[in-house]
Amino acid sequence: MKRDPDQFDFFSEPMFPVRAASERIDLSRFRSLLKREMAKAIRECPHDRPTIAARMAQYLGLPSISKAALDAYTAESKESHDMSLVRFKAFVRATGAVWLWDFVVSEDGLLLLQGDEARLAEIARLQQERKALAAELRVLQSRPVTIKRRNTRGPA
Repeated sequence: MKRDPDQFDFFSEPMFPVRAASERIDLSRFRSLLKREMAKAIRECPHDRPTIAARMAQYLGLPSISKAALDAYTAESKESHDMSLVRFKAFVRATGAVWLWDFVVSEDGLLLLQGDEARLAEIARLQQERKALAAELRVLQSRPVTIKRRNTRGPA
C-alpha cells in the first residue's frame, strides 16, 4: 500500500527542521545554554579535559591552554569567561562536537547542513521547482492551441 504524500507521520522528526529567528536576544540565557552544551560536548568526547585543552592549544598555535581555562569557559557561573569565536572553533575541533555550530545558529532561524546534506537540500529544492514547472505546463496544455496560418503559396 502506497502512502499518501499529504498524510504526515506525526511520530518522526523532520531531518531538516524549519526554524524561525527569535524576536529578542537574551544573551545571558544563550551564554548559559552554550556553556551547558559545551560541557555536554566535553562529557561526550573520548578525550579528557587536559587532552582537549592541549588539542585546542595546538589548533590555536599556543604553547598551552590550561584545564582551568577550559573549566571556566564551560562554567555557567563564570559570565566573564566567554570564549572567542576562534577559540570556539578550536574547541569544536578538539572535541569533535560539530553539532555545537548548529546550536549556535539555531536561535537565528538558521540550520547547519553538513557535507552531502547540502546536496540533499539542493535536490529537494530542484524537485520542488520541477513540480511547480510541471503544474504550470499542465495549465498551459489544458487549453487547446489554435494555429491560424495564412496560405502564402497561393492556389495549388
